[in-house]
Amino acid sequence: MSDFSLPFRDREQAAVLLAERLKHLHGTRPLVLAIPRGAVPMAALIAKRLHGELDVVLVRKIPSAIDPELAVGAVDEHGHRELAPYFNRTRTSMEWVEVQTREQLELMRRRRAAYGRPQPADAHGRVVVVVDDGLATGSTMAAALRTLRGQRPALLVAAVPVAAQDALDLIAPLADEVECLATPMNFTSVSQHYQAFPQVEESEVIRLLAG
Repeated sequence: MSDFSLPFRDREQAAVLLAERLKHLHGTRPLVLAIPRGAVPMAALIAKRLHGELDVVLVRKIPSAIDPELAVGAVDEHGHRELAPYFNRTRTSMEWVEVQTREQLELMRRRRAAYGRPQPADAHGRVVVVVDDGLATGSTMAAALRTLRGQRPALLVAAVPVAAQDALDLIAPLADEVECLATPMNFTSVSQHYQAFPQVEESEVIRLLAG
C-alpha cells in the first residue's frame, strides 16, 4: 500500500495513489468510467496509467429539500433511482424527488450531448472501473454500479480515494471489487479530505474526453 496521509494534496495525488492500487488491472484494457464532473481528471489519469479507455457514467445525486449538500438518493440517465437508506428520516417528499429526478435527467441529457458521447459506453464483457473523488452517502456510486451491472461486465470495480464506512457498506455488494484508500472516522464531506478541491469545469471534462 502506498504511503500517504489525509488530507490528499489534490485530486491528482489521489488518482496517482488509486492507479497504483489498481495496477493489477494493467493489461486488461479496462473501461475507466468517471462520475462527472469531479472524477473525470482522476479517471483520465488512471486510464492512461492502466492503458485503458476513458468514458463517463452519467448519474446524479438527488438533493434533500432541506440541505442541498445532502444526497437523499441518485438517478441514472435511464431514470432508475437509488434512494438512500435514511431517506425517510430526511423530511423529503416524493413530490420533491420526482421534480429533482426530472431536472437531473434533463441535465444528464445536455451533458451527454456536450460531451460528444451520444450513447453510454458498452460495458458488456469488459473490466470496468468506476471512479469518483469520494463517497459521502454512496448513493451515486450505487446507482452507477447497478446500471453497469445490468450490462454484464466481466469485472466491476468501484475505486475511490476516500469514503464514509456506511457508503462502502452500501456499495460493497454491488461491485466485484472495491478499492478505497481511506475510511476516516467522523466523515462529513468529501472536500474536507483534500487540501485543494476546486470545481472541475465542463470545458475541462470535454477536453479530457476528446483525448
